Amino acid sequence: MLAVCELRSGYGNKEVLHGVSLDVPQGSIVTLLGANGAGKTTLLSTITGIIRATAGSIAYQGRPLANKTPDRAAKAGILLVPERRELFLRMSVEDNIRLGGYLRRRQADLGDDLERILEIFPRLRERLRQPAQTLSGGEQQMLAIARALMARPQVLLMDEPSLGLAPKMVEEIFAIICEINVLGTSILLVEQNAALALAIAGYCYVLELGETVFRGTPEALRASRALRATFL
Repeated sequence: MLAVCELRSGYGNKEVLHGVSLDVPQGSIVTLLGANGAGKTTLLSTITGIIRATAGSIAYQGRPLANKTPDRAAKAGILLVPERRELFLRMSVEDNIRLGGYLRRRQADLGDDLERILEIFPRLRERLRQPAQTLSGGEQQMLAIARALMARPQVLLMDEPSLGLAPKMVEEIFAIICEINVLGTSILLVEQNAALALAIAGYCYVLELGETVFRGTPEALRASRALRATFL
């Protein structure tokens, strides 16, 4: 479904990704692990067009996607839930969710989709009229995911969804990620909690200093003594 091949990108004259390749098959959860500075966020930003690729290719359903603008990536079905959520904090919860559908051609059925999303996030239903800034960290993470779902993504890129959350809330967020996947959305997950990410992923990649140092199943990663010691 989503194929990244020998991708290179960075910031100005500094190259961060040095030929990274990965695949996200339809209906899968793929996790991307690596230390801070490994290039994980840069990869997600390059896939979605926030950062330009200098070499390599990105294809979605066989069609080139590299160096498209973020709105083109969203229209194609690829949405990013950013690390810091990037919510409109003074706007209501409902308005934040509805903004996720602003690129959709058919606006008439946004209400139906809002209802469907609130079934996944009942806690947000209780807070629809509240400003987003009044939500807890976990609720804000739910809101960021809900906003992305309003665009009807086929592939959801998630950058550190558990960052700064209490353990109980992390479990709830990961249960929601699994539910979204079961409903048909493929997921590329960047996550600091490697053990939890591997528990729900079918395949994983490890980045180190902008290069892929491992690709394989979670079981294979756990079987690697060196990688297990570093990331688990």
